[in-house]
Amino acid sequence: MLNNPRVREAWFEWVASVERITRARSLPDPQLTFQMDLGEVVMAVMPGLMQMFPGPGKLGAAARVATAESQTKYFALEAAVLQTAFELKRACYELHLLDERIRILRETLDLLNQLERIARAQNEVGDVTLQDVYRAQIEQDQLLTQIANLEDSRRPLLAQFKAALGLAHDQPDPPLPARLETTPLELDGDTLLATAFARNPRLKALEAEVRLAEADLALAHTAKVPDFNLGLMADARATPTMFRPLAGMTLPIWRDKIAAQIAEAQARRRAAEARLTARQIDLAVDFAMRTFEFREVTRNLALLQEQLIPKARRSLEIAQADYLAGRIGFFQLIDAERTLLRFQLDEVSARTRREILLAELSLLIAGVPPQGAPVLASPPEISAAGSNVLDPHGH
Repeated sequence: MLNNPRVREAWFEWVASVERITRARSLPDPQLTFQMDLGEVVMAVMPGLMQMFPGPGKLGAAARVATAESQTKYFALEAAVLQTAFELKRACYELHLLDERIRILRETLDLLNQLERIARAQNEVGDVTLQDVYRAQIEQDQLLTQIANLEDSRRPLLAQFKAALGLAHDQPDPPLPARLETTPLELDGDTLLATAFARNPRLKALEAEVRLAEADLALAHTAKVPDFNLGLMADARATPTMFRPLAGMTLPIWRDKIAAQIAEAQARRRAAEARLTARQIDLAVDFAMRTFEFREVTRNLALLQEQLIPKARRSLEIAQADYLAGRIGFFQLIDAERTLLRFQLDEVSARTRREILLAELSLLIAGVPPQGAPVLASPPEISAAGSNVLDPHGH
């Protein structure tokens, strides 16, 4: 996360927005003035100083606008952090899936080598035809091609893994995780949904946009208030020195322009509120779909691990014995082998999909950052263990 350029971009965008608050609440720069009265000779030389003072409440309103904008930038940073963590986890899971698929195919290839030797032995004693040997070789050739294709797909997956780490293509490949790290998720559905509504960074960013629109509306109302200019000039040639105070005031008389400015701010606030409502609806739908898919994958995984794979393995063992005894043909034996292979590959895919769903629920939907994430501390009821507290300067 600390190395990813998207996170760094979001970080510095937030830092810049924090610094803009000071600029928004500060007075404009004072002006040095100079005036001369000229006739046949220089009659007066009057340097001076002038300061513009925004109308009452204008600086505070501008500071609130800048603060609300900074909040939107912060939640964009949180979203970038969580998206980066998710992309890294997904890349790890997909690499793990690739390795597991290759391992299963290699084990199946070893099994097919054994079946080919059995078929050859059966053919030599005249129990089966040479067709069984060729059939075994066809299956082996297909598996070899699948393994080659999977091994060739490692390079793009490794590129995704490096990209998630923020590494350029010309940098050395990083070491890959030695084992699959599962995503802990100890919350029940209702608690998780409540956490998502309270913690989701995209939802929080839209809430900050509503506050920004409200602050912008308050700032638009201050257009009715005049601004003031105060200054002082001194005649350097006069004895005694003559001082000339100056004062000015803007006249906000263009009511149609002020009304249009307020109406524009009101429309932006309503649009922000509509976006927030739409996102809340979308979040509930996303949560429902992900939790359903998670429960479905969990049930399918339990079925594969506890029922289908053990039975398919036993079925293959029986088929091997029946083939040696001449009770079934080689096609039935291969069908039993294919069934076990399909179930094993489905089990690996289900395990990987389950972990990706868990990561989506915890990171993207619930918005719970991983330990050590460069984000501010969360509220106590939804805090993640180990979250760092950072100010914009990284302390």
